[in-house]
This record gives sequence, structure tokens and C-alpha cells, in this order.
Amino acid sequence: MMHFGPCAAAAIVASSLAALMLAPCGASAQPPGGDKKPHKEHARRGAKPSRSDGALRDGQAEARLLGILELTRAGRTGQALEQAQRLVRDYPNFHLAQLTLGDLLSARARPLGQFGDVPEPVPGDVLQELRTEARRRVAAHQQQQQRAPGSVPSEFLQLAPHYGHAIAVDATLSRLYLFENGPGGLRLVADYYASVGKLGIEKTAEGDQRTPLGVYFITGRLDPATLRDIYGAGALPINYPNALDQARGRTGSGIWLHGTPSSQYARAPLATDGCVALSNPDLERLLRTVQPRATPVVIARSLQWVAPDSRQSAQARRAFEAVLADWSRAKSRGNLRQLMSYYTADFKARKNRAEFDLGEWTQELQGETAALAGRTLQLKDMSLLRWVDTQETMVVTFGEVAQGERTGPVRRQYWTRQGSQWRIFHEGIIG
Repeated sequence: MMHFGPCAAAAIVASSLAALMLAPCGASAQPPGGDKKPHKEHARRGAKPSRSDGALRDGQAEARLLGILELTRAGRTGQALEQAQRLVRDYPNFHLAQLTLGDLLSARARPLGQFGDVPEPVPGDVLQELRTEARRRVAAHQQQQQRAPGSVPSEFLQLAPHYGHAIAVDATLSRLYLFENGPGGLRLVADYYASVGKLGIEKTAEGDQRTPLGVYFITGRLDPATLRDIYGAGALPINYPNALDQARGRTGSGIWLHGTPSSQYARAPLATDGCVALSNPDLERLLRTVQPRATPVVIARSLQWVAPDSRQSAQARRAFEAVLADWSRAKSRGNLRQLMSYYTADFKARKNRAEFDLGEWTQELQGETAALAGRTLQLKDMSLLRWVDTQETMVVTFGEVAQGERTGPVRRQYWTRQGSQWRIFHEGIIG
């Protein structure tokens, strides 16, 4: 095995990427483990990456790349080169790994000025995208080392037991996090590099090539055999536009979590028409794991991580639960005037595919309270998802069961804080 001399090793360590490797990366970075519908710019359906290849496991390619970068930072460049060659052999379409290998080979003959120090005529925008991808992968790994164990995104106040998993996306870090929901609460089980819209985030209109921000739910699972090659191993649609998006006049549709084309292991950080794109092995983990209609997806500019039992989260949860309990008591007692005080003037509802305004929903609730005849309502399997941007929103899902009954409708309500008061601006029956 050929080893680098001190000068060549120092040149690599001085590169922009190696300089970012401030935390140990030798261990795995994580536990092993919209685009609109097809249009003319999309590639034709092509061969999918092999699912039988043992190397194509979720998260493993990135963990190996981070290990190579750490070896480089530590001056163990001979070992880094060997591992880079194996990584490229196992993942020949992993362009960032190819670039890393190219730098390691080039450093044997000349000093390197920066990461991706390759001669022209490689397009500069391609190199810049790869450098940005590298920085974001490294930054996400470093943040993982600094987070308190067991911390979760602040949006997840409470999840119902039948929500087996939850997903959160940090657009600034180009990162998707997968959580398992168990008796002890949420537990981070995997995190992956992810691409978002070509023009960034904060989607507002059809075709703006931006990824929406907010609280969503996976609505289905699409068969890769029916999709073009650009979507890779499959797709998980989400319910954009949600009730908050619609209230704000946002348009568009077809926002998915999907894979990558056969020619690319990963796409640039800003690469889709609005979807969230993952490497195919990573997406396949999601396809095997999450359940449509029972998996919340939070997409944020930057996630704020808190302890699950933090004082701030507990206070927010208790305060809102008190308001929801008052709403439930007003409905149980048939106090329609008090009940309607919890609804905004521009309220909208959806039931059995029919749309209702406030007046029409008042009549619906009047019929529901009459049928209750004073029986107590129980709110079961409650989930509370909090979203804060220019206003504070609570997305609440629960089963509503009247005293003496075994089952009842599943409601999803969108509440907004107006001053010191919480009020409902959308309500729907989803089950």
C-alpha cells in the first residue's frame, strides 16, 4: 500500500471539507439499518438499483464516506484511499464519493487547494453542489454529536400509540429523521441526507419549485413500477396543501418523499420540483417502515430539538389540553353558544368529502350535540403537533367516543392562537 507524504496529507487536511471534520466520524453516523407528476423534463423509466446488493443498506454509504473524511483529517490518507476505492466500487453512482476519491488520488501528485480540486472543464455549478452536499452531511453529523440524547423536534408534543413512526425534515441541514414511537415515546432510529426544491423552501404556488414547510401526513405508498426513473425506489405522497396551506391561499399538489434516479446515488441539496428526495436504500427503509395515514411528517427550515419531557413542551401541552377539554365539555353539555366560541369566523370543515362554512358546521354540531343528549365525550388516542411560524398552530387528531359507545369518529382539527385564545379554523372527519 502506498502512503502519502506529509505535504500531500497536509494539503488534503487543509481542504475546505476536511477542515470541517471537527468531531470524530469513524463510527457510523447513525444506526445501520413536489415534484409534480412526471413531465417532459423527467427521465424515462430506467433500471432500479439492485435491492439484493448487500452494500445497498440504508445509511451505510454516508457512514463510510464520513469515516473516509475522518481518516483524511487524521492524516491516515493511505487507509482513506483504500476505503474510498471500495466505496466507489460498491456505489459507482455516488458522485460525492467519486469526487473524494479523485481528490485523494490527485493529492499523490500535487497539493490540493480545496475539496473537489479538479481541472476544467467540470461545470462549476456541479462542483459547488457537491461541496454543499458535503458540508451539509458533515454539519448534520456534527449536530448529532452535540444534541442531548433522547431529544426530539419541538413540533412533536404528543403522538397517539397507533402512530408507529414519525418523520422530520431539516431543510437547512438537508436531513430527514425517522423516529419510532413506542411506550417510552419517540426514539430516533435513522437519519438521512435529503434534497429539497430547486428554489428552496416555503412553497406558495403551483410550479414554484419550492418544498412546503409545515405539518403533514403520509397519505399513500406508490409502486415504483408505475413511476419514472427519476423517482427511484418509490414514493410516499404527503397531504400538501394541508388546511393551513389552504387557508393561506397556497396552491400546488404532488409533494412526495421519493428516491433518486438510477444514475445518481444522491441528488444535489436543491434539486427537486418541490419534493423531498432520498437515496434509494434510505427511501426503501421508509417504504418498509412507515404507515400511510398514521405517519406525521414535519418539514422545517431548521428543527429545534428539545427533551421529550422539557418544561416548555410540558407546559404547552398541558395548556392546550385544558382548552381542548373545555371544548369537549361544551359539546357534551350541548352548550352550542360556548362551543361555537371556539371557532374562527372564517372556519372551514370537511366531512364525507363535503365542504362546510361556519354556519353550515354550526348546524352539523347542533345535530351532534342533540344526539349526545348530555353524554360525556372521551377523546382517545390523541396526537398534538405544534407548528410555529408567523402564527402558532396546533394540529390535533383524536378519536371522539360518546359515553356508552365503543367507537366514534376520528377528528382532525387545526387550531390557531388568536391573542391569548385558541380557536379552530378547520375541522375534518378522517375516519
